[in-house]
Amino acid sequence: MTTLLNNSLIFLIKTLLDLLTLAFLLRFYFQLTKVPFQNQVAQLIVTLTNFAVKPARKVIPSFGKLDISTLLLAFITQFLLIVCMQWLRGFPLLIAGSSVWLTLVAIALIGVISLSLTIFLYAVLIQAVLSWINPHTPIAPILNNLTNPILRTMRRFIPLAGNFDLTPLIFIITAQLLLTTILIPLENNLLLTL
Repeated sequence: MTTLLNNSLIFLIKTLLDLLTLAFLLRFYFQLTKVPFQNQVAQLIVTLTNFAVKPARKVIPSFGKLDISTLLLAFITQFLLIVCMQWLRGFPLLIAGSSVWLTLVAIALIGVISLSLTIFLYAVLIQAVLSWINPHTPIAPILNNLTNPILRTMRRFIPLAGNFDLTPLIFIITAQLLLTTILIPLENNLLLTL
């Protein structure tokens, strides 16, 4: 019964903190790519994250377009997630050395990078599907603003194949490759060292 309760708690904490990290990262990237905040999705993200972003901005300044406070909140949320997971699994955090804490920081950083890459991966995928089904959907401006900087850069190097733009497909393949061959194995190796 204790294992079932512990697993349920782990699932609940992981889900909540991953969703919160996702919300912070979306807000950060929405601001960075100038997504219109009049959209309902953007307003939802702002509403969900204001409780932490507003106080953090009073302490941590922005650097131009970079809203460092929101990005730092995403990192802190991932760090709390990693610490909670290790604690619930019985890892002796209170007597852990400094190298363990550095490993936890590295795992949290990899988590933020992986989640950022996943955001763009799904944004490009959804945008590609919607361009065939319904290109005038209300979420299209968000997806266009979010993915345009990446795809525009890639289009400089990847020519059209006939009348088809292959940059979304190449980005999706590259992002999956980075996740499965570098980021996920690196995170798993770091977790094994704990």
